[in-house]
Amino acid sequence: MTAEQPTGTAPARTKRIVAIDMLRGAALVAMASYHFTWDLEFFGYAHAGLTAFGPWKICARCIASTFLFLVGVSLVLAHADGIRWNGFGKRLGMIVAAALAITAATRLATPDSFIFFGILHQIALASVLGLAFLRLPALLTLVAAALVVATPHYLRSEFFDHPALWWVGLSSADPRSNDYVPLFPWFGAVLAGMGVTQLARSYGLLTRLAALPQPGWTRPLAFAGRHSLAVYLVHQPVLIACVWLFAQFMPPQSRPPQEGFADACRASCAETRDGAFCTRYCGCMLGRLQGEGLLEKLYKGSGDGAFQQTVRDLAATCTAETDGAMEGGQIP
Repeated sequence: MTAEQPTGTAPARTKRIVAIDMLRGAALVAMASYHFTWDLEFFGYAHAGLTAFGPWKICARCIASTFLFLVGVSLVLAHADGIRWNGFGKRLGMIVAAALAITAATRLATPDSFIFFGILHQIALASVLGLAFLRLPALLTLVAAALVVATPHYLRSEFFDHPALWWVGLSSADPRSNDYVPLFPWFGAVLAGMGVTQLARSYGLLTRLAALPQPGWTRPLAFAGRHSLAVYLVHQPVLIACVWLFAQFMPPQSRPPQEGFADACRASCAETRDGAFCTRYCGCMLGRLQGEGLLEKLYKGSGDGAFQQTVRDLAATCTAETDGAMEGGQIP
């Protein structure tokens, strides 16, 4: 990652900004920690819903936001004084190929929740769209970033529920996927990175950042940051292989689907409601799902749009019943 100063038609290039490589490397370490926890949950060593809700969910969003913010930083540093089409095309081709490989691999491994538009897909699309903002004022780019982030809160519609439009991120409900990073709101993180870097560049802060010394202990982080795509592609298969190998000698304790659903339901419910409500609500959902023979299908993550609508209808019914019981003073 290099810093460039606008000095006429031939900008002078300073040395590489190692701090940005270090930040990207630190994000990779955080991502690996999250994925390792996800692997433990997937194999049954951690309770269901651990990484999908609560602190781990916040952690995942912070990690993804950091990577996408740095995509915006890189776009400005590399192309602010003119798009280098050869380098841009080569990098874009590698990212697209990697994204398609992940889609194909997860389609085979987890067909009910495969990654059809994950972070690499987002990076590829954002890299192309971001080119249109290279010449815009920094403040305008930051305003656009805020609008992109806010859009899903106001413009969700059933029009976007068709699978061909899921990548937009404005469907009435998020589709099931192990890594879902749609255009809205995540492109906003890329634009934020671009806007901040444009401001930093105009005030000469990038040159100062490039001049900072690099402590020896940060070199592994910087190295990983310079080869982030390779690390991203390799780390998860290695982690899964390690957990799988461990499971061959010390398999996780088997748990019935009822317990797994109850854990995930309470974790999800606790994000918006109190413990008393969640206990009663999850009991209602569990009873109705079992009564209609839908629990195993839900637990496996299978089912079409009609099935998902049925689950949403059951959730609405249980929410109304629980609210009514709580208002009536009934003890859960």
